[in-house]
Amino acid sequence: MTTTGKLKAVDFYRYVSGLSELARKIPRDLTEASLSGASLSILAALSIFFLFGMELNNYLTVRTTTSIVVDKSKDGDFMRIDFNISFPVLSCEFASVDVSDILGTNRLNITKTIRKFSIDPNLRSMGSEFHSGPIPDVNNHGDEFEGDYSEDSVKLTGQTFDHYSHQHPILVVNFYAPWCYWSNRLRPSWEKAAKIIRERYDPEVDKRILLAKVDCTEEVDLCRRNHIQGYPSIRIYRKGSDVRENQGHHEHESYYGDRDTGSLVEAMEKLVAPIPIELQSASDGQSNGTSGPAKRPAPKSSGCRIEGFVRVKKVPGNLVITALSGAHSFDPSQINVSHFISHFSFGKKISRRTLLEMRRLAPHLGGSHDRLAGQSYITHREETNANVTIEHYLQVVKTEIISRQAPQEQEQMAEYEYTAHSSLVHSLHVPAAKFHFEPSPMQVLVTEDSKSFSHFITNLCAIIGGIFTVAGILDSLLHNTMRLMKKVELGKHI
Repeated sequence: MTTTGKLKAVDFYRYVSGLSELARKIPRDLTEASLSGASLSILAALSIFFLFGMELNNYLTVRTTTSIVVDKSKDGDFMRIDFNISFPVLSCEFASVDVSDILGTNRLNITKTIRKFSIDPNLRSMGSEFHSGPIPDVNNHGDEFEGDYSEDSVKLTGQTFDHYSHQHPILVVNFYAPWCYWSNRLRPSWEKAAKIIRERYDPEVDKRILLAKVDCTEEVDLCRRNHIQGYPSIRIYRKGSDVRENQGHHEHESYYGDRDTGSLVEAMEKLVAPIPIELQSASDGQSNGTSGPAKRPAPKSSGCRIEGFVRVKKVPGNLVITALSGAHSFDPSQINVSHFISHFSFGKKISRRTLLEMRRLAPHLGGSHDRLAGQSYITHREETNANVTIEHYLQVVKTEIISRQAPQEQEQMAEYEYTAHSSLVHSLHVPAAKFHFEPSPMQVLVTEDSKSFSHFITNLCAIIGGIFTVAGILDSLLHNTMRLMKKVELGKHI
């Protein structure tokens, strides 16, 4: 068989014509293959395979529809805020995480789900977790003195501080500011307690304890070195094994007890009791003194990393981080809330598997889930004279995905995304880092649309039948045209 004969054998339209003619009782030898029919057959077969591939790809492709609906999600009226923020110059001692909203909710110094770590100016951790406890609050702030009182506490300076801290096993220092209301309330009882302690423990004979004071308006560097941010701050320094290698500074504790004379003297007595009079063996292991819950470890550095989460209502509100105390005053010009944000997001944490499924259905999702991550907001000391508050305005929108492959995880396949705008605000109050969040009452709903298998089969049959029919019509037209042309040519010769 020649090549042309083989090509004509591909013409399956002659079989269709043969069947049609057979129905009319026409012999099979009247039907014949043609080169044009074979060409159309090949083109039709190629078209069928091409369109079949496109239809199969369309059937397997994930298609989603996006709509905006009222937020009626199953996670209730609350949402979670996770964060990890480092403050290079805000002490953990007074750093407070507060939450409020337009419905009147106001929670101060949240500690149950918050952790604090002292950090250095380079954001490196200085040790274990810092336990600041509740907001410092004092019931008895001091004695009322109508007359004059003597100055019996020793006034320290930057030059004499180290000398006294190495000389006495227990050095209790009142860091104060003359303009501070609480410092002035404490001053009479502090001086009276210093006099009583001096009489009981003569510093010339028994040097186990000394009460001193530091004016932070005069000794700015000394107070800054000891991380003083609130006034008055009563610090307990111990001589001996607790000396740090870093510049010879002492580990110390903060006193948060009552500030009347009786309470102060009682607390000092408890500090001295475990220490023998022999000064050389002064204070090994004295960090576990019996002064009770009124004292806690003081911060090891001037910085603090705050991490954890809070649950808030889905209404406009504020997350505020600032210095807070019920019994201390703050110099706003010395409070700097510069911070670096490692993480700040809304909503529940989702598993990696669920996250990959969400990215498959909505590849654009996730770009704004943690928009503030890696951002730093720094105000230099010369700028803090105007009391700089750093404010972030966050608009939050929830996106929920409904997948056909994981219906049991539908309520977990949700992510909160937000936009963020930040600014520096000059305020007369204590500087703060404020995060104003505004959840949207609407949510984005992404639904996966699946094409049914019956629809795929129907389209496949339509493709095969349609191409076969169209090619048959073209073959018939071409064949009849050629026959007509032959008849016309034959008539001319006759």
